[in-house]
Amino acid sequence: MTDNATIKLLIVDDHAVVREGLKQIISVTQDMAVVGEAESGLDAIRLSRQLEYHIMLLEIALPDRNGIEVLKQIKKESPQVSVIMFSGHREDQYAIRALKSGASGYLNKQCSTAQIINAIKQVASGLKYISPALAQEMANNLNQEFEGQLHKTLSDREFQTLTMIASGKSVSDIAKELSLSVKTISEYRARLLFKMKLRHNAELTHYAIKNELVE
Repeated sequence: MTDNATIKLLIVDDHAVVREGLKQIISVTQDMAVVGEAESGLDAIRLSRQLEYHIMLLEIALPDRNGIEVLKQIKKESPQVSVIMFSGHREDQYAIRALKSGASGYLNKQCSTAQIINAIKQVASGLKYISPALAQEMANNLNQEFEGQLHKTLSDREFQTLTMIASGKSVSDIAKELSLSVKTISEYRARLLFKMKLRHNAELTHYAIKNELVE
């Protein structure tokens, strides 16, 4: 982008109040404009194909598709656009995973207005954005052994299944929430237990709590 160009944004979040809040912030910010909004992953992909925009603000927990999957699809079809994940999930849960999947930045919904504007401007200039807190955590983890980080070997769906089971949800509950079959969720569960060398849900939950993957 040129320095004086208007930064065109596409907002994706299933909560209208979040979309309205972001639009209000951006409406009073010079050289930024919201050109579209979506409340689901499929809407996001459809609008991405129709609209001309520079940056997408994308929630992870969408009702129809996981935001990481949407991110991968968007980057596959439109590698020139940038995506900032804007989520209620803690940074240590999803930020690194999102960045590795092609995101240009990660914002927690508890961030300030100034952080939102700064992240958008930084990404628009061609840089990545992570918060100072996440940068510090990444620096602290540079010398740590991989032991105790087995969850990082999981696919996005396997990781999502892990956190949902650890939060007390049954396989049938998860299948209903993600609009997938019970068989599919059971396969995710079996694969993640095998990868992490765990035997059952109790060990899985203990691991998730120990590694602060759930509240």
